[in-house]
Amino acid sequence: MSTPVTTAAPVAATRPGSTVGSGAAKWQDFFFHKLTLGFAGLVMLILTGIVASLVINAWPAFQHFGPGFITRVEWDPVNQEYGAMIAIAGTVVTSFIALLIAFPVSFGIALFLTEICPVWLKRPLGTSVELLAGVPSIIYGMWGLFVFAPLFADHVQPVLQATLGEVPVVGALFQGPTMGIGMLTAGIILSVMIIPFIASVMRDVFETCPAVLKESAYAIGCTRWEVVRKIVLPYTRIGVVGGVMLGLGRALGETMAVTFVIGNAHKLSWSLFGAGNSIASTLANEFAEAEAGLHMSSLFALGLILFMITFIVLAIAKVMLVRMSKAEGSK
Repeated sequence: MSTPVTTAAPVAATRPGSTVGSGAAKWQDFFFHKLTLGFAGLVMLILTGIVASLVINAWPAFQHFGPGFITRVEWDPVNQEYGAMIAIAGTVVTSFIALLIAFPVSFGIALFLTEICPVWLKRPLGTSVELLAGVPSIIYGMWGLFVFAPLFADHVQPVLQATLGEVPVVGALFQGPTMGIGMLTAGIILSVMIIPFIASVMRDVFETCPAVLKESAYAIGCTRWEVVRKIVLPYTRIGVVGGVMLGLGRALGETMAVTFVIGNAHKLSWSLFGAGNSIASTLANEFAEAEAGLHMSSLFALGLILFMITFIVLAIAKVMLVRMSKAEGSK
């Protein structure tokens, strides 16, 4: 004897007081849409206001010195002579040093945490990396000046000078007095600051790789490095590039830590041991005491240049990510 099949009626559709399709729901959606649109528009409005204020206040400096302001090396508030090249060079060099050190270290940390680290050690190490990202930059600067710089001057710089300093061409980068502070020290401190950011992003990205892909690779005899190189990295390379660019953006705009250890000298030097300046450190040192006029306008011009450098870096990263996405789609 067959049992009759009954179809349950949709309760939600017949429930008394339901607002599905009602005018109240439409008004809720309308207000929610306009509210979120307002939040997004507020971001664009703030960004536009910042750019506009930088351009307006920097215009007198560009009008007085012309486009050559970017390539001028003079910075003399007494004689009202200003140029951006020293600060630009310091910003680019210290950020490049930081990225050169931080990328392999961050990659190793993320790889260890996701592929090699024992389960009982993964949480403490991961928490330690995240705590480093929360340390204020001025603490890094104080530690760099009072702890790292003396040790670096006594034990590391003499070794670099005696070894790499004797290499042709490259040796010029490691000459000069070993004072502990300078461009190289600033780059190293910056690398310590951005390592937690890049490592955290890489770790999270590596964890998104499906376990079945890695297990399949191990099943056919791949080593751990082959799994990372042929499975994990191709699957997560877009996220890896994003994490690296996040760290580079942090390094370009860092102020207090660099101000403590870069030396704050308005001069160009081939030696990484020499003192220098960055855009952020110049602004931190002189903005409070700058007189209205050409000096203040030149500082605003430096801020505009720093904004443009960051924008160009992020734009290049975006183009790289788009091309990588298209390449994956074509495959």
